[in-house]
Amino acid sequence: MLEIASSIDTTQVPEDLRAPLDALARVARNLSFTIRRGALGQSLGHEVGENTDGDAQKALDVLADEAFATALTGTGVRWYASEERDHVEAMDPDGRYVVAIDPLDGSSNIDVNVSIGTIFSIYEAKDDANASVLRPASEQIAAGYVIYGPQSQMMLTFGKGVQQYVLDPESDRFRLLDAAKTIPEGSSEFAINASNYRHWSKPIRAYIDDCLAGIEGPRGKNFNMRWVASLVAETHRILSRGGIFLYPTDNRKGYERGRLRMVYECAPIAFLIEQAGGAATDGCDAIMAQKASELHARTPFVFGNSEKVERVTAYHDLPDHEVSALFGQRGLFRL
Repeated sequence: MLEIASSIDTTQVPEDLRAPLDALARVARNLSFTIRRGALGQSLGHEVGENTDGDAQKALDVLADEAFATALTGTGVRWYASEERDHVEAMDPDGRYVVAIDPLDGSSNIDVNVSIGTIFSIYEAKDDANASVLRPASEQIAAGYVIYGPQSQMMLTFGKGVQQYVLDPESDRFRLLDAAKTIPEGSSEFAINASNYRHWSKPIRAYIDDCLAGIEGPRGKNFNMRWVASLVAETHRILSRGGIFLYPTDNRKGYERGRLRMVYECAPIAFLIEQAGGAATDGCDAIMAQKASELHARTPFVFGNSEKVERVTAYHDLPDHEVSALFGQRGLFRL
């Protein structure tokens, strides 16, 4: 039997997953320290290249990726799939699991001291590398993220609710704070990059128009907009106080399927959100029922409180004259 991991309280972690979870938590703990030191330790935000999708790689992206890959060696992980690598890579040939990971989410925020994070997903490994990750999101056996902020926290799910951990600076260990975290109801917040309004589809524009119309519009109340440009930070806010996040498709070249990756961003976040009582879709269909066609495939992403996500889906079902009309004429949603 494995001993209790030193970097995380594993009382709520399935025994077979304790070794890889300990490795993930250990690296996250070390990254938290590195991020807190910032430029006192080394330059973290300078560009060092591009990943396979042409996105700029920061020094911390590469450092985090190498640290996670090294730490997961020997923990029962057969395949390692990272945003920072071109292909799924082999680790332990006798390993039972595949780990898909975004080692450092929100790296554009490194130099401005805004919360960033790590997102990961775990599946049972298959003999084929690609088949191990190009599968329905519903086959995940674990998922989580770490947010590096004023408090470093980890959210975990094993398919039986969401667990919340806080990195205790005294013990240097992730300690269980809440074994059954759920999304609060009643939030009037939405998160979207409004600068892209002109590129969105009619249903998304209509949904946002009705939010912006406030108390005089069909929603009958005022809303606040939030946008952090860090998927982990957006997710953590929604898990903490509710709301909805939208990164839709738009008509710009390269944005036809949004910008977020299915395997190591949207699938694990969708798993967490659903386990916390929310919903996650591509605007119409549930993310958990979908699978990626390739490692770095993208998908539009809408998640948060279930009723808010369902309303976005309903906007896509409206006839064209409804989504094109002024909010006062949108009869389906008039309260």
